Amino acid sequence: MSQPAANQTAARLRLRLTATAETIVRSGHPWVFADSVREQNRAGQTGELAVIFDRNDKFLAVGLFDADSPIRVRILHAGKPQNIDSTWWSARLEKALGVRRDMFDARTNGYRLIHGESDGWPGLVLDRYDTTLALKLYTAAWLPRLDEVLALFKEKISCERIVLRLSRNIQPFAEKQFKRRDGQILIGAPLEDAVVFSENGISYEADVLRGQKTGFFLDQRENRAEVENLARGKHVLNAFSFSGGFSVYAARGGAVSVTDLDISAHALLSANRNFALNIDYPAVAACEHKTVQADAFEWIDKTSAKFDLIVLDPPSLAKRATEREGAIRAYERLNMLGINRLTREGILVAGSCSAHVSAVEFFEAVRRAAVKSGRKFSELAMKLHPPDHPAGFKEAEYLKVIYLKFAREA
Repeated sequence: MSQPAANQTAARLRLRLTATAETIVRSGHPWVFADSVREQNRAGQTGELAVIFDRNDKFLAVGLFDADSPIRVRILHAGKPQNIDSTWWSARLEKALGVRRDMFDARTNGYRLIHGESDGWPGLVLDRYDTTLALKLYTAAWLPRLDEVLALFKEKISCERIVLRLSRNIQPFAEKQFKRRDGQILIGAPLEDAVVFSENGISYEADVLRGQKTGFFLDQRENRAEVENLARGKHVLNAFSFSGGFSVYAARGGAVSVTDLDISAHALLSANRNFALNIDYPAVAACEHKTVQADAFEWIDKTSAKFDLIVLDPPSLAKRATEREGAIRAYERLNMLGINRLTREGILVAGSCSAHVSAVEFFEAVRRAAVKSGRKFSELAMKLHPPDHPAGFKEAEYLKVIYLKFAREA
């Protein structure tokens, strides 16, 4: 990919960083923050390549410049100089695709193809839902390059459709400067409704036009499969259920009943449709499926119902670093509430997607809740990112799930 047209005749954008930022870039971190830029030869435009030089005027790195973001440069390459041209981009895409080529069998056609910085495509995510691709951008730096990106994807990836999803913070800029909007179909036929894809033989709908993230939470695939293995003969509560991802697996695994609990009526309707999509499985047909629309914290606190297996997988409770301490307390409280609703030999599946809360902090919060319950318990498993969602640097480490089994009291 070339420089955006407006910058093809301008002098190359050159930056120098603080000594601390130089060290961080050398260590492989993919972000340069605005307050780390010490010198800049001219005003940069969003989407152009910025070349970073060290204090000895030697090449350090090159990345995508974002004039309006606190993350001023997203590193594409560090080390020895390289030409960031169409051949380079093609090889980078092939690498991401190649890693996933033998990762899934024919029973799964929903998974992540590109996972942002960790696959060398900073601020860009590409998910496959059968023949539809959902492209999500978290930085406006990709917008001037979007046509070239699409041409490359179309050349290398077989699909019927590509849908654009935009992070909320860049939507106004995308609309004003590039006439791009969230949910826009960039390639392929119009889409009126959700698309249906397969995961381990289970069918799900994904609202790629308007849904959260790119339409579904693909990152919990391995944990859904684990819940299926634990669900036989159990009454299951799936709190913060969204569209019932965990619930259908639990039903196929032989759960007696599954209760989906979510504050969104829209999400619960999707959960009902996902059950209907899988009704040909005898175990799903036999499972009693209930939905409850309520605030999960309040409902779990007030209900008298008991469950043999409870999944607590809330949305991020820490959107920014300043919310970290409060989030840790909230996780402990939520899991205490959940443990109180477990039967004597119940299983708790506790998850967090808050990047600002580390795995160690989250697991300790859940353990504290378990200890405070006064009940004996054992840890069955701890899980982090699935292989199609690699975490290549600290800030990318958001997903963590712990499984606790409580013992029958003497």
